[in-house]
Amino acid sequence: MMEENPSCRSQDFGKFEIVDRDGAARIGKIHTNHGILTTPTLLPVVNPNILTVEPREMWDKFGFRALITNSYVIWKHEKLRKQALEEGVHELLNFPGVIMTDSGTFQSYVYGDVEVGIEEIVEFQRDIGVDIGTMLDVFGRPDMTREEIEDAVDITAKRASASLSAAGEKLLLNGPIQGGTHQDLRVESSSKMAASEVDGKRFSIHPIGGIVPLMEAQRYSDLFSVILSSMSALPSDRPVHIFGCGHPMLFPLCIALGADLFDSAAYALFAKDGRILSEEGTHRIDSAVEWPVSSRYLEDYTPKEVREMDKKSRTALLARHNLEVTQRELSRCREAIRNGSIWNLAERRSHASPHLRKAFKQIIQTIKEDSELPSRRRMESIISSTDPVRPSSEPFSEDASKRPHIIHAGMLLEKRWRLPGSWWDGSTGPPSSVVILHGSHPPWRTAYGSVVAEILQNEPKTAIFVNTPLGLIPYSLEDLSPWCRIEGSDDSIADDLNLTESYIRLDRLGLDKTPLEYRMASDSDVMMRNEIREWLDRCSTVDRLAILCGVKPSDGCQITDGMNVRRSKTGRPVNVLADDRHLFSPRLNDGGISLALEGAKALHSLMDTRSPLGFSNHQANSLQTHPGIARVTIHSDAIPFVGAGRNVMHGFVIGADEWITVGQPCLIVDESGDLIAHGNSNSTMHEMSVLSKGVAVRVREGALP
Repeated sequence: MMEENPSCRSQDFGKFEIVDRDGAARIGKIHTNHGILTTPTLLPVVNPNILTVEPREMWDKFGFRALITNSYVIWKHEKLRKQALEEGVHELLNFPGVIMTDSGTFQSYVYGDVEVGIEEIVEFQRDIGVDIGTMLDVFGRPDMTREEIEDAVDITAKRASASLSAAGEKLLLNGPIQGGTHQDLRVESSSKMAASEVDGKRFSIHPIGGIVPLMEAQRYSDLFSVILSSMSALPSDRPVHIFGCGHPMLFPLCIALGADLFDSAAYALFAKDGRILSEEGTHRIDSAVEWPVSSRYLEDYTPKEVREMDKKSRTALLARHNLEVTQRELSRCREAIRNGSIWNLAERRSHASPHLRKAFKQIIQTIKEDSELPSRRRMESIISSTDPVRPSSEPFSEDASKRPHIIHAGMLLEKRWRLPGSWWDGSTGPPSSVVILHGSHPPWRTAYGSVVAEILQNEPKTAIFVNTPLGLIPYSLEDLSPWCRIEGSDDSIADDLNLTESYIRLDRLGLDKTPLEYRMASDSDVMMRNEIREWLDRCSTVDRLAILCGVKPSDGCQITDGMNVRRSKTGRPVNVLADDRHLFSPRLNDGGISLALEGAKALHSLMDTRSPLGFSNHQANSLQTHPGIARVTIHSDAIPFVGAGRNVMHGFVIGADEWITVGQPCLIVDESGDLIAHGNSNSTMHEMSVLSKGVAVRVREGALP
């Protein structure tokens, strides 16, 4: 008798929890009857009639915690069906983890019509103890007419209710998304499948189907258009499965766009054909002299020795290699999510194939387009869901300025930055000139400190900007990531000015008519006057509060009136104080700002609107000008715990401001608007409205005695 993998807690069954994230990319947990499945992950396809690698070996030696097999194949073969019904599918396959089953839809695409009923196949999956089943949808091939695709979407949606009813309480069910390459039909399918509900039961996972022909033809631009448009109408509390996608080369970009699950038989099919997978493509072994990719399964053999093996042994060896490479790239992707570099990894992988590179560039172009296409809307939500500030270095490349978090940071800057209300000498009014510093590399304070002192001493009413490879920034933000964390050769970072981009940003900041001059670093020995340094410290604090927290600059000036700072040994501000109250802490590792409890109270006192009750129906907008620091309203049951410093958990959030920014400070309040705690948001407003498990806000300090 096979040992059981422990089930999740009964109250968590079917829930999806986000435990870490980098924008839309997320490390999640799916709670099932055969354990908690960590995502993103791949489910190897297992054919019970042809076991190239035993499922138990996948569990023991490769660490796969889930697999997918075909319920139609089991149902159709009498011997398999009988054993599965008597002993269960886990015993049949000798696999203790999560088992997902397909319904026969792909077989209908390959071989023609299947012979099983809509409810019958779901009931069969339920009866053999499957963890995650799949309804029988209609495969929409890319070569079908629009009318045929419309029928596939409509018929699939009409089958949803009967399938959900047949699933019962213990079978989680996939609700596939069809629609061909038509973005509007993908949205229609996603909307209908997401809304399907019978007696409180909904689909647990949404696979994006009908895409295998696109991958076979390397139509990656169409593939990612399908993924983006499908996801634009799916709720955040349900994992997204890229049906039939199993090439490691595609994982990073799919995950960066929000994919959680993959499945494929490529590990076995490619091995049978004498092909091995790598993170950068597929390699044939028929003419190889040395291995282009390493694994523990290849290291003891030469390509020639493998070619001389009998076919069964060769296929098994290459399949094991393919599984190892698959797991290695998934591990790399999960770690990239943890350290905030999944988009960088996707950039690197895009160079593996001209087709993939073209698709990557088209995704970037989607960001620039002024359109209402679903793919564009999805990219906007990806950008707004990224933390714009991160401590990791920023590798410089031709694609660097198009990374979602960098775009997000630039948009917040252009929307929220304002000129100082007064200059260091007490004068007011518009600047007499704009000076752009260029030609050096970070840290900008070291490169330009003396020239800034000289400029401001000579003309206090000067707006000073730093030219960075990621765009123009005010000098007050010189140590704010991502602009200060650029990593590259000195000549690439200190390149000549991009005049066009500089003019565009100055225009957006309302400075296009101000006289402009350029300065480089100099050997000036002018010392920074205390008045200038203190003024810059205050500007820096006000600007961070405005850009990252949405605080009106006038309000920022009000609460920083008379402020003083405690500095590090290197002279960097580490604490902002007013009247001996610790308000804020500028962070040395990324230039962001952390609230102290007194600072949270000060920002809370500035709010003149009711606390948010409920959630906005339209797309979350983090780019409002100066709405004030975002608030999260919690249920009364959570108040004693959160007020004592415990995290805010999903399921206890009853409202949130739509401009809340992932990773940035927010206030936690009760229904009356009273301050309960402050922390950093772990979620968007939309995620808070649908998720029921996991951390919504990481609390820094409780405000209750």
